Amino acid sequence: MIRRLVLAHIFAVAFCFLCGGQFAVAQTLDPQNTLYLDLKDGRVIIKLRPDLAPKHVAQIKALVKEGFYNGIVFHRVLDGFMAQAGDPTGTGIHGSHRPDIQAEFSPQPFNRGTIGMARANDPNSANSQFFICFQPAPTLNGKYTVFGEVVSGMEFVDQIKRGDPPSGMVKGPDKIIKMQLMEDAK
Repeated sequence: MIRRLVLAHIFAVAFCFLCGGQFAVAQTLDPQNTLYLDLKDGRVIIKLRPDLAPKHVAQIKALVKEGFYNGIVFHRVLDGFMAQAGDPTGTGIHGSHRPDIQAEFSPQPFNRGTIGMARANDPNSANSQFFICFQPAPTLNGKYTVFGEVVSGMEFVDQIKRGDPPSGMVKGPDKIIKMQLMEDAK
């Protein structure tokens, strides 16, 4: 009996390893607050954090449901810092048709895989642009809104084409193939 339990456990661990851990990750996530971000190299799973930024999460979810992010490019990508997307023109200047959102700063730190909202100088100017941190960015703590975190697929984020310093603007940028809520995934 014990031998069967041990073998079953080994099989389960091996299965999770072979599927990239996505099966185990998916079982623990809320489908209403989980995003699938499909990139050229694979799927990134993002846990949304309405406990930290309910207005930002609501805005992102509404835009995702509209298909706003499908085909949008990562226009600004700085090696060792972050990859930014969410401007329909790919210039980093524009946002969506929705109104800007009031800042929802929290003590949550910007670590590798943290998803934050990009904004202009006005702290209340976030709209549709977001960024994913490649590594910890403590200079952003308390100054930008954290609304999610990568829970699987960070290796695919690492493959996003980098821009040229110092601006990070990308020539021939990678794009978001599709972004959808787990509950709507087909």
